Amino acid sequence: MMQTPAAETQKKLVYTVTIPIRWGDMDAMGHVNNTVYFRFMEQARIEWLSMMGCLPDQDGNGPVIVNAHCTFKKPLKYPDQVEVCTYIGAAGRSSFETVQEMRSVSNNYAIYAEGGAKVVWVDAKTEKSAPLPDEIRQKLTELKALSRKKK
Repeated sequence: MMQTPAAETQKKLVYTVTIPIRWGDMDAMGHVNNTVYFRFMEQARIEWLSMMGCLPDQDGNGPVIVNAHCTFKKPLKYPDQVEVCTYIGAAGRSSFETVQEMRSVSNNYAIYAEGGAKVVWVDAKTEKSAPLPDEIRQKLTELKALSRKKK
């Protein structure tokens, strides 16, 4: 029996968005340029963070990406749409992981790329990590609880 890594079993779907692939997203090789995949993930992540009320506060404290990654499985091409599914992992003191899947709508939602980013709450004055605000931590906890109930 194959075991699933703990991080994979901990992730919970929190947001899905469909983004049209534009002609200008392609490169000289005739497929979506690798940098555009990071834009797709960014757009989905920012939309979700905004819906969560997890944007910088009046003092400028807020979420910062400290790393981002992407594994390219198949090349996306125009014309198509990409569905970006955003998942979250367990929250730490000042951070949480996002994991994202990018799926081709025209190819039965097959996964074409997977990636993610570590989101850290940062104090704007000190430029250092700070504890996640209680209201953000509560929303993350509620989302994970809702996701567990749907299974």
